[in-house]
Amino acid sequence: MKYTQFLSAAVVSAVFATSAIAEISVQLGGGWNGKKVPSGQQCHLFGGKGSTPPMKVSQLPDGTAWVYVEYNDQDYRPLSKNGGHGVIGYPVKGSTADLYPVPGIVKKLPGQARVISASRGTGEYKSNGYMPPCSGGNGHRYFAIVKAISASGKVLEQTRVNIGRY
Repeated sequence: MKYTQFLSAAVVSAVFATSAIAEISVQLGGGWNGKKVPSGQQCHLFGGKGSTPPMKVSQLPDGTAWVYVEYNDQDYRPLSKNGGHGVIGYPVKGSTADLYPVPGIVKKLPGQARVISASRGTGEYKSNGYMPPCSGGNGHRYFAIVKAISASGKVLEQTRVNIGRY
């Protein structure tokens, strides 16, 4: 009985010890505060020229070769997960990365950023890359999943960041 209790305590301690590892940290920049999409950062259909929010990503795990950012609209089911508004990848070295903004709609991106998968919007909402918030100001909640990716394509760690309502 005492051995079982000891073993259970050891397993619980090991689980809590591994969950204490630092999580990826994301800081939004460029006027993005996670509460409201900045003016002009909405899609072209609603008068904007939106780009992805600049992000400072830190505490990336060892072995991170890429950071993928999946953009989603929490309130529009077809685009609410797995990069509904597009997935953009940035090559990185080290434990921190400054992810610069990339323009919406286009497939050719500045720097070494690349479109991993285009927005799944259709018709007038179709985009060859990132689709900026495009709900027409209906208060939709936009968020991103930031993933640390190894050179072999394995997800090492991920976190969620709210990018704002529009």
